[in-house]
Amino acid sequence: MHKTWNILYRGPLSSCNYSCHYCPFAKTKNTREELATDAQKLIQFQNWVKHRSERIGILFTPWGEGLIRKYYQQAMTALSHMNNVYRVAIQTNLSCGVDWMDEVNKENFALWTTYHPSQLSLDAFLEKCHSLIEKNIRFSVGTVGLKEDLDVITQLRKRLPSSVYLWVNAYKRETDYYEQEHLKRILEVDPLFHWNNQRHESLGKPCRAGSTTFSVDGDGNMTSCHFIKDKIGNIYHDNFEETLQPKLCSNTTCGCHIGYVHLQELEQDKIYGDGILERIPLV
Repeated sequence: MHKTWNILYRGPLSSCNYSCHYCPFAKTKNTREELATDAQKLIQFQNWVKHRSERIGILFTPWGEGLIRKYYQQAMTALSHMNNVYRVAIQTNLSCGVDWMDEVNKENFALWTTYHPSQLSLDAFLEKCHSLIEKNIRFSVGTVGLKEDLDVITQLRKRLPSSVYLWVNAYKRETDYYEQEHLKRILEVDPLFHWNNQRHESLGKPCRAGSTTFSVDGDGNMTSCHFIKDKIGNIYHDNFEETLQPKLCSNTTCGCHIGYVHLQELEQDKIYGDGILERIPLV
């Protein structure tokens, strides 16, 4: 039986068509040359995946918005049809068109979508979601749990089908940001919110990151995860597989979903199964 690898890929793309004030990433305007470089690196990664024998899941976590770029749409479509890829997903604001998704392998394709109330009306976002449902696209929906947005978040939950998981990311920039009434409202929307509304102690604890899960940048450089910057190898160099061994976390805490879901003691794999990359729980 082939090994399973979950890979978080983040190339140099940094431009976004949204300007959310809470976004932790510094947005830039990519030049045409920078976009061409990003496309070339993405194609190189796509070709590398094609020639691997492992069972591979991929989550694209770009600094900017990838799906407004045709080359990202083409790469995801191609990857979804590869026999060794069990899942290809991307974090997206869903501002792209959706007709191209008619060509993807819907068994292996998924979207991690995020709603940004300051950038788009609820009606417009829901229209996109219903288009995905009509096309039988697998997706989760999420948003940042700002107190001023709780009314619209509640409406979003009411207007989405119950089969679509709506997650809420905790706003952690302010200590004790939520009062009990806020927590009650959010937990009614997202029963799994308590996992995100904390920083998990992780120092010295076993994690799948750096073993069966790892991060890759546009040059092929590997790190255990996005939050540990020590390079452990390069996928385009020989013998990189030797670096993929069980590891203990070197950070004091872990507070981001794409990190803590791989901490072994939290057993998040029992919650998400093969939906762990696109953030869709089993039930």
